[in-house]
Amino acid sequence: MINQYSLGEFVGNCIYVAYTKLRFPGARLIRLPFYLRGGKKRFSYGHDLTLGYGCRFDLGGEGIVLKIGSNCKFNDRVHIVAHDSVSIGDNVLMASNIFISDTSHGEFTSTSACPDVAPDDRELATKPTVIGDNVWIGEGVCVMPGVTIGDGCTVGANTVVTKSFPSNTVLAGSPARAIRKWNDVSQSWERV
Repeated sequence: MINQYSLGEFVGNCIYVAYTKLRFPGARLIRLPFYLRGGKKRFSYGHDLTLGYGCRFDLGGEGIVLKIGSNCKFNDRVHIVAHDSVSIGDNVLMASNIFISDTSHGEFTSTSACPDVAPDDRELATKPTVIGDNVWIGEGVCVMPGVTIGDGCTVGANTVVTKSFPSNTVLAGSPARAIRKWNDVSQSWERV
């Protein structure tokens, strides 16, 4: 097999592997820079976690608020905000420039998000966000608070997911809508 990395990338990856083994036992590769606000005690991960360059996890709340399953691969600049609960299943593949959150600056069904109050001063509203097993999330996706994405889903590039979707669905658009669903009987994807 031909080495796919330049000499500089190869040396950098050797450094990242050493960093990973020391700081994140069981993970496969954590590339730097990696921003972890809130500390390691607020997130858990399964074996073989891979993070690309510039990933950022903003964690608040109490206890473990971000749970990542085994064999997950996140590309560059995946930003996750978790103050209540963000749960990501096993074998999840994410492209770059993705935002996932369980938190909003204000609840827009009450007065706590009054436009006269600066967004930074509003009370945080949280709703658990869940991404199932074997999910593929494309470039530039935004997953909003309170969303559940079922097992086996594919989320198309630049999709904004504002509501939950069942397993084995292909999502696209802003806001997201189902465009295909897996048919177990015919063993094929069908248009919705």
